[in-house]
Amino acid sequence: MSRKTGKPSYTTPAASRPARPAAQVLRILAGLAVAVLVGVLIGTQVAAPGAADTTVEQLREQEARRDKTQIAELTTHARATAGVITPIAEGLAEPGKVDDAQLAQWKKTMTAEIAWYTTTVSGMTATNVARGALRNAVEQLAAALDTLSAARALPESSRRPVEAAASRQRELAVAAWSVAATQLDQINVDAGNGHQHVYLSTTGVDGLMAGDGLPDGTGK
Repeated sequence: MSRKTGKPSYTTPAASRPARPAAQVLRILAGLAVAVLVGVLIGTQVAAPGAADTTVEQLREQEARRDKTQIAELTTHARATAGVITPIAEGLAEPGKVDDAQLAQWKKTMTAEIAWYTTTVSGMTATNVARGALRNAVEQLAAALDTLSAARALPESSRRPVEAAASRQRELAVAAWSVAATQLDQINVDAGNGHQHVYLSTTGVDGLMAGDGLPDGTGK
């Protein structure tokens, strides 16, 4: 006698119903909206300048204005310096013809010029370089006067080599000034003042840097 076949002890789970297409679309759109919102917030925070950025920019603007003022002051004084040292540079071309009274007056003039250029002024690097170069030229010319003074303390027969050294120092001073004047011209152009030429009119010195020939104020 055959056994009755009963229902199996296990049941096959009913197949889950597939998600409705509309619900899937809504979930995708919601996710995209959240992603876009997060991206916008992050982008806004990155792009918007913070308080620190604004402060840095303000400091840069203040420094640029201060530097422009310093450049103008330095250029004005350099023109005045060029006017007073040109006769000295020309006179030292023949140091034997300089009398003691003239030498004393020149030394007094150079002492005043050195005092102005040695005053410490905090400025931009390029401006500090120009100031330092002008100071170096002035000090070199003052050293030439000191050498000539030393020559005067010697017997007349022994003065010639020392006077020649003073004349050589004068040439170095004029050359140093030409370099300083070139730097001064450049920082004026960079500051928007155009070309400003303060080269010495001294002749008889080789290897000097010269101006570009453009009128002052051009090249802004």
